[in-house]
Amino acid sequence: MTEGRPPAAASAPLWERDAEIAAVAHTLDLLCADQSSAGSLLVLCGEAGLGKTALLAETRRIAERRGCAVWSARGAETLRSVPFNVVRQLLQPALLSLLPEEAREYLGDWYDIAGPALGIADPQEGSADPQYVCDGLVAAVRRLARREWPLVLLIDDAHWADQESLRWLAAFAERLDDLSVLVVVARRPGEVGGEGARHLDAVAAAAGRPVTSLRALSPDAAAGLTRATLGRHADDAFCREVWAVTAGNPYETVELLAKVQDSEVTPVEARAGELRALNRAARGGGLVDRLKGLGLEATQFAWAAAILGTDISVDMVARLATMDVAVAGHCAELLRTARILTEPAPGGERQEGELEFVHPVIATTVYNSIPSGVCTAMHGVAAQLITELGRGAAQAARHLLKVHPDGDEELVEQLREAAREHLAVGAPDAARTCLERALLEPPLPAVHADLLYELGCATLLTAPAVTIEHLQHALGTPGLAPERRVDAVVRLSQALLHNDQLEEAVRTVEAEAARHEPGPERMRLQAVQFMWEGIHGETVSPARSRRLSELASTCTGRDNSERALLILRGFDAMTHGESADEVLRLCDRALVNGRLAPGLGWTDPEWGIELLMMLGSAYAYADRLDRAESLFAEALRVYTGAGWRGGHLSLANAFLGLAYRRQGRLRDAESILREALVLAERVGRRLPLYWSATCGLVDTLLARGRVDEAWSIAEQYGFAPPYPSTIVLPDIRSVRGRLLLAVGRTEDGIHELEAAEKTAASRGGHNPVLSPWSTELARALAGQDPVRAAQLAADARRQAERFGTDTAIGEALRCSAALATGGRAVQLAAQAVTYLEASPCQYEHAAARVEYGIAARSVAELRRGLDLARACGADGLVAQAREVLETGRGLR
Repeated sequence: MTEGRPPAAASAPLWERDAEIAAVAHTLDLLCADQSSAGSLLVLCGEAGLGKTALLAETRRIAERRGCAVWSARGAETLRSVPFNVVRQLLQPALLSLLPEEAREYLGDWYDIAGPALGIADPQEGSADPQYVCDGLVAAVRRLARREWPLVLLIDDAHWADQESLRWLAAFAERLDDLSVLVVVARRPGEVGGEGARHLDAVAAAAGRPVTSLRALSPDAAAGLTRATLGRHADDAFCREVWAVTAGNPYETVELLAKVQDSEVTPVEARAGELRALNRAARGGGLVDRLKGLGLEATQFAWAAAILGTDISVDMVARLATMDVAVAGHCAELLRTARILTEPAPGGERQEGELEFVHPVIATTVYNSIPSGVCTAMHGVAAQLITELGRGAAQAARHLLKVHPDGDEELVEQLREAAREHLAVGAPDAARTCLERALLEPPLPAVHADLLYELGCATLLTAPAVTIEHLQHALGTPGLAPERRVDAVVRLSQALLHNDQLEEAVRTVEAEAARHEPGPERMRLQAVQFMWEGIHGETVSPARSRRLSELASTCTGRDNSERALLILRGFDAMTHGESADEVLRLCDRALVNGRLAPGLGWTDPEWGIELLMMLGSAYAYADRLDRAESLFAEALRVYTGAGWRGGHLSLANAFLGLAYRRQGRLRDAESILREALVLAERVGRRLPLYWSATCGLVDTLLARGRVDEAWSIAEQYGFAPPYPSTIVLPDIRSVRGRLLLAVGRTEDGIHELEAAEKTAASRGGHNPVLSPWSTELARALAGQDPVRAAQLAADARRQAERFGTDTAIGEALRCSAALATGGRAVQLAAQAVTYLEASPCQYEHAAARVEYGIAARSVAELRRGLDLARACGADGLVAQAREVLETGRGLR
């Protein structure tokens, strides 16, 4: 843009921005034309001073002229440690317009999850899951946006946004297809790394269009701006030097021209040599010298404003700088006149008399100019002021983080309290920052180990590797109380397990158990050791099962340690195919009036999630699917209500999916297993919980007859060796083997099932329902090695009769019928139907009916099988039964 632009220096950042403004206007036209239109996302990228903020201001002006609601927020370099700072700013107009009951109505179930992060609701006890809070914020903004159409969201300086807001922004940007809203994000290139960079990259990718990279002004534009500001008599040489000195940066150009006016420099070639000195005075060290020229009190006012960063008011600055309010007011006026401070631009909720820096570059320069000792002291005073105002430790924490370590016991406690507040609203990164800073103080020896323990607990299952590091340090530091030490060991072993370090988890609890005399602590550790050994995916010593059996035989279920051992013994008996009646007896004794005992709930930290997953799995494979479903559905309700949206909720979905799959509710199983997989990916691939979701989904898709889709999922999510060291349910090798057979890779499938056979042998036996490799392998070998196939089928039937459930026996009979011919095949198929009709596993019953109908050439049985298959969602069985019925070959 050249001199055709209206001659006002204030519009300088918009010179040569016609294309960008046109794009904004076009996008706003689409937004306002149709409430059902998809959302749009624009990303503006440019170095400091290139006009990003001005473009956002112009976007606001155009949007408001079209009748749009505009919400805005801005990141700040000194506020990056404040969780949810940007998203709170963004929602202020909507939140402040709602009464508490209206906010609860709009947000619905998400109110208790997102409300604490937004500052409109008290947090629940304990730690909120950060992913669930992020999902809640996405839902909250979506719901609020629908009542405000047409809505424009403006986010400036996104490179300085806090991690929690960036996580929300990345998630929200991916869900704009069905929400009519325009989001405009402005950021600098670089400036941020790690998770923040990843989130910003995700935002750019979600835009679906190239990022708009702003360029510096051309020489012609700089000349036009110079003449618009200083007068048309500014000569060419002077204008060229303005462009050369500022490199076409609009902000620097405006500031330089303001200095030219203030200095009354004539804009002619003879005076052009003065521009470089004037430019230095407008930036960096020159700006600092200019600030000092305003006097000590004005300088102190500016320092205090830079320390506050936000909510800058004359009163607050006066308190921080310990100066009279009247003097502070005079300083504020001086700084406004010097173009260092200004009143905020329109938009958002602002307090009367609030100030902000004219440009982030000025704020950064002023902050960096504060002498180190003074800066530290002022942050300390700011923290004290915030505490006195009753705003809580979390708000004071950003200042406490800047205070130099000095062995301050009170500061350590404030940071610990801030960490608890951050955890309660779903900001574990902020909590870790506070606790890590508290360690540098350093804390007193009496609390040092507890502080390390709190660091480890801050991550739960969201970051197992981080949990491991801090808990190991806590255990290596003297001072943990005995009960807390045992808890730390258990949590550490749990984190090791979920980081696929099972052997280390076992060794950790085994070593700690050896340190204790017989009693509750030792029994708890022994139970945890048995638990981790019991879910080892490769080898379990028969001697270990004998020891567990002997120990459990002395347990009556009088306390949770004994109940845990009963559960572990029941799970062990189930995996080895011992009597299902004994499995159920052991599991039932671990309950209190048919329910989980107090202290053994899904969110109780003493025992963890794994024990209850083992209890539910034992019920699931012992044909008590009603109890399994009840347990896993309770887990889902509890974790959802508590806001745990990481590994815990993923496992709850995966195991409820397992219960649905066992029942034959294949559609429900597929839906919930897909959700489990989405959640598991957020925690991290290749972890045990990830395998559970993937394996369960592949198994369910195979049962539905959707082989190509099952293979696609396996390829997409890496469902192939190497496998984790833990047991995966359903049995990972059996499912992988069946998948390979289904896609025609027969030899590979046989090898996979033979590997499952070796694993079963190393574990001292197997349950043919839990690990159905024997029946699958028998079918695969029927043509090439009928003798071995028959032996496998006979072994499977013997194991099934030992276990004794209708499902186990019915499935073994189905296998035998598939290998037989003539009347013997019909007889075995009929027996399979009899058993599976009494079983709670309706998919297997449907398959048995179809197979019996084909063997017996019975239209009635085929139709019964078809109806059952339809009810289950078993599309492959439906197609098979229909084909036989439609052709009618061999039927009577």
